[in-house]
Amino acid sequence: MTSPVPLRALIFDFDGTILDTETREFWHWQELYRTHGRELALSDWQRGVGTWDAFDPWAGLPDHVRADREQVRAGLHKRIVADIAEQDLRPGVRAVLEGVRAAGLRLALATSSDRAWVTRWMEQHRLLDLFEVLATRDDVRRVKPDPELYALAAERLGLRAEECLAVEDSFNGATAAVAAGCRVIVVPNDVTRTQPFPPEWPRLEDGFAGGLEELLRVAGG
Repeated sequence: MTSPVPLRALIFDFDGTILDTETREFWHWQELYRTHGRELALSDWQRGVGTWDAFDPWAGLPDHVRADREQVRAGLHKRIVADIAEQDLRPGVRAVLEGVRAAGLRLALATSSDRAWVTRWMEQHRLLDLFEVLATRDDVRRVKPDPELYALAAERLGLRAEECLAVEDSFNGATAAVAAGCRVIVVPNDVTRTQPFPPEWPRLEDGFAGGLEELLRVAGG
């Protein structure tokens, strides 16, 4: 059903939604676990997707690995960043982002990551100029699933939350958007696809392949 409140803006999540950093990060953590004879369950990892400190992957590693945590972390981070640097954006997402302004809508970002992380990749993929507003972990006291990031993004746009459609890949992120009063559409990736999204949340199973028109149609906007 189409909302009686006109849609004026889209607020995108970043990690896993625009650039699928999450799948690559999970893969590298899995490799670290397997190197030490452990297995990292996807269901455990999913608890931390889209938020901060909800799941501690170090807790499942042997004592000697945790004792050398800083060195292990540095090597792991280096491998993850090198891998992500070779990744392209999620298929179709650039066309969607570029179509937002042409459709007379505004565009913002709301992410639980810090500004340095997202701007690094947005600059690499030439996305920064598309966004009017960035709301990051540096700007708030509480990240997703708390609604503060989405509330801030809407405020910086000068809009009410209900005038904004959040585009999310994770349960934590979509929960934050709904709690802020935004509409939401879920575009899951390989890591988040099996999360328990409520059936009332619109969902794009095929990613952004259908373009902005399909996204807005499914979202009811």
